[in-house]
Amino acid sequence: EPVEPLPALQVAFADSAWDGKNVPAGQMCSRCGGAGAASPRLTVSGIPAGADALIVEFNDLSYPPLSAGGGHGAVKIAVPAGKASLEVPSIPGETKDVPAGVSIVKISRGDVSGITNGAYLPPCSGGRGNLYQAMVHAVDTKTNRILAQGRINLGRY
Repeated sequence: EPVEPLPALQVAFADSAWDGKNVPAGQMCSRCGGAGAASPRLTVSGIPAGADALIVEFNDLSYPPLSAGGGHGAVKIAVPAGKASLEVPSIPGETKDVPAGVSIVKISRGDVSGITNGAYLPPCSGGRGNLYQAMVHAVDTKTNRILAQGRINLGRY
């Protein structure tokens, strides 16, 4: 029996420094010259009724070991009842300290010398040109079901 595709979330940058083409200067990991690198703020809309959380997975699509499931970290943000849109705050890089209302689902898997694996590993590729992306899932945590999903390219580094 065919599986129906999930409804789409609309995911957009709430931070004008990010354009989805190139990772802004200074927004890579500390090993690659990033200064206080953090994820961009995102606006997510189209959140369906019944979703009580957003899970945001950060991935490096050009590097298979970190290309899915939050290879660069994953966080959860509670969705207030009846809210169809939400701003995802900026997540600090290379730390487990996250903003209020945010919890860590998965720490980053990157094994980079001198880097702390945390809630978000900023772009940190040794090779230039890798494509980084955020995948957003609207979930019903009571049933552990994904109700909708969307994605946004953070850009190439």
